Amino acid sequence: MPFDFINTHLQARQQDALLRKRHVVQHATARTITVNNKTYLNFASNDYLGFADVAVNLNDSQALGSHSSALVTGYQAQQKSLEQYLCEQFGYGAAMLFNSGFSANSSVIKALFQDKAAAQNSAIFQDKLNHASLIDGAMHSNAALVRFNHNDMNHLRSRLEKSKAQNKLIISEGVFSMDGDTAPLKELLALAKQHNAWLMIDDAHGFGALGKTGLGSCEAFITQTLPDILVITFGKAVASSGACVLGSKQFIDYMLQFNRDYTYSTAMSPLMASHTLARIKSIKTADDKRDKLNANIALFKQLAKTHNIAVMESNTAIQPIVLGCAEQTLQAADKLKQQGIWLTAIRPPTVAHNTSRLRITLTAAHTEQDITHLVKHLVGAIA
Repeated sequence: MPFDFINTHLQARQQDALLRKRHVVQHATARTITVNNKTYLNFASNDYLGFADVAVNLNDSQALGSHSSALVTGYQAQQKSLEQYLCEQFGYGAAMLFNSGFSANSSVIKALFQDKAAAQNSAIFQDKLNHASLIDGAMHSNAALVRFNHNDMNHLRSRLEKSKAQNKLIISEGVFSMDGDTAPLKELLALAKQHNAWLMIDDAHGFGALGKTGLGSCEAFITQTLPDILVITFGKAVASSGACVLGSKQFIDYMLQFNRDYTYSTAMSPLMASHTLARIKSIKTADDKRDKLNANIALFKQLAKTHNIAVMESNTAIQPIVLGCAEQTLQAADKLKQQGIWLTAIRPPTVAHNTSRLRITLTAAHTEQDITHLVKHLVGAIA
């Protein structure tokens, strides 16, 4: 029978405790989530500052749709204003908006190396824990893909020294989505300069939550040297959706010519662009929310240590507990649900084999009582 492999693969996923399912969410905030008429404490949201619960009030009425590609009639004043504001904040020459971070990451890499002749003399150096969108982009480009051990600058240096490529692109996340640790940006920038390479940073989980004014992992480098390509997304701390790629004017002009995702996708909604810009301006002054988030992170880490819960080395809102076995991780998540706690069991292929984990995400909306309740029941769930 044709396509018998579909059922075979589904059965294999089920047997390995790796089958993925969707849950219909009736209501969700940064603090709580309601599924099947039951409300849980939500420790799986990327709404790090709790802004999804805050309405954006705009005086003028914006159109919902952009009607076409940005290269036809879809590029409107609202999108240009968002791009310009981000360029001004960071100091980049130009920017372009995408409807998702995945599209931004993968398409930029594919487009940059679309010229097969140039790509034959190019290499992409990626951290082994980079997001799937970054890996997919490199695998579907025409350049060589070189992986280096996670945050291992000596390994990266060795890879760069051995490379004969003329065009070298180093790619890392600012905050790693499954481990919660941060990239050594200062060292990455130095290595890129030393080896005449470009550096691309995906700061999906840093933008909004990190930095003195929420500009993310790269804020400290704005007055110095920024990555050649910066990707920020709006679906996490900004509590919106979409993404922005920032770089030099020449680089963005190149993307406008050769980026297929951008060319053949309907442009970001002007309503979404307006709301996103208003939210980012609010984030700039949201010191109280960032302070609360940092206090919650410190409290969780302290309580976890007190109760001998082995949490990965992370100082960000992402606090993973690696259990290893996929089935055990699912069971732990189910036990927590019985105690009114919603957590995600992260399993392969999202993470490496035997590294299944509970991925705890903390937000500014959580109370001390919420975190105390979480830790109390974590002890029993992972025992």
